Amino acid sequence: MNATPSCTRRQFLKRSARISAASSALLLTPNIFLNQTKAQTGESPSEFIRVGIIGTGGQGRSNMSTRTMIKHVVALCDVDSSRLAEAQKQLKERGGNEAKLYSDYRRLLENKDIDAVLIATPDHWHALPTIHACQAGKDVYVEKPLSLTIEEGKAMVRAARYYKRIVQTGSQQRSWPDEKFRRACEYVRSGRIGDVKMIRVGLPGVNWTKEPPVPDSEPPKELDYDFWLGPAPYRPYNKHRVHYYFRFFWDYSGGQMTNWGAHHLDIAQWALGMDESGPVEVSARAEYDPEKRFEVPAWFEITYKYANGTTVICGQSHRIGTTFEGQDGIIYVDRGRLESSVKGVLEEPLGADEVHLPISKDHHQNWFDAIKSRKPPICDVAIGHRSATVCHLGNIAVQSGRKVIKWDPATEQIVGEPVRLKQLHYEYRKPWELPKIS
Repeated sequence: MNATPSCTRRQFLKRSARISAASSALLLTPNIFLNQTKAQTGESPSEFIRVGIIGTGGQGRSNMSTRTMIKHVVALCDVDSSRLAEAQKQLKERGGNEAKLYSDYRRLLENKDIDAVLIATPDHWHALPTIHACQAGKDVYVEKPLSLTIEEGKAMVRAARYYKRIVQTGSQQRSWPDEKFRRACEYVRSGRIGDVKMIRVGLPGVNWTKEPPVPDSEPPKELDYDFWLGPAPYRPYNKHRVHYYFRFFWDYSGGQMTNWGAHHLDIAQWALGMDESGPVEVSARAEYDPEKRFEVPAWFEITYKYANGTTVICGQSHRIGTTFEGQDGIIYVDRGRLESSVKGVLEEPLGADEVHLPISKDHHQNWFDAIKSRKPPICDVAIGHRSATVCHLGNIAVQSGRKVIKWDPATEQIVGEPVRLKQLHYEYRKPWELPKIS
């Protein structure tokens, strides 16, 4: 394959503009192209949404294989042909689907028979496919963290609004089947443990490979490494920088801060009622791998302060999950537990005058429902952007060396002396460009 993508950015935008113009009258009626074969799916044409999966690694295949999603998958895309073949085999065995295969997501987006896409690529490849999908008139489910940078997140929100697309962020704890996370947030917001001024968020440590370091090498023949890098800076191929391990290098991700912080800090944001805002100050401490096997911190503790006086402390020194400390006791929640030190807090049903949050028990179904209704999903792109921003600010505090980073959540700008770090914005490697959305 050529060292640069086969279609220039200008050519793609022209093509996307034609697609967008042709479908502009249909933006509010996305089911116009939905599959008419009820016998194949068991659903009426208005119920069936045809989905393309972009990124077929572990997370992509996990999304693809859920009971809700698998019957909708009609296309697969990956720059690694071995992963693509594995996903194709899995889809056929578990769902009986025959999927069209792509190595270039832009070709998938040109297919008018595809209604929506699910993006499960490495983090540095979240923004462009999301924005390009919106331009092509397709709704989007994009994995967490929403973005690699704060500027990308802003552009993704603008694209979703400008092109009138439904974009769900994959922070699926908001749709946890047993409702533990939603219930915890409702109890906190309803004052069940009194005024909450401290939240402790525990994240796992770096789960690095046990293999010894390996030298740089030529990429394997099944991987289009140049396309895998995409907008990221060029680096020689090393098998300990790609696939799962990408998340521990700043070029592609933000470590466990963005990996798990995008889950547990998202719950803190939800409980604080900060889906449209964020902290005003951030400070951090960190320790790094003495062998320099990876770039992100091996250990960190990040402290956030909110304008309402709440402090959130996040890092590896706390119980994994989210602990809310109120005047009268605590509420703790993770994927296996919902606990309170105050007797009766979890047993007493919420009253009519207490806080009731939106209910979703299936994140994929919530996305499909939003596509049909054209109402925002439970973790809309703007919510995902705000939660990812909290994670990015933590990494900015870690790297900047400043004692305190001051943040204005209204303008989404650092206050005072500017900081120039990748988590804010970076120049894409040519020919890739971050689209400018009006």
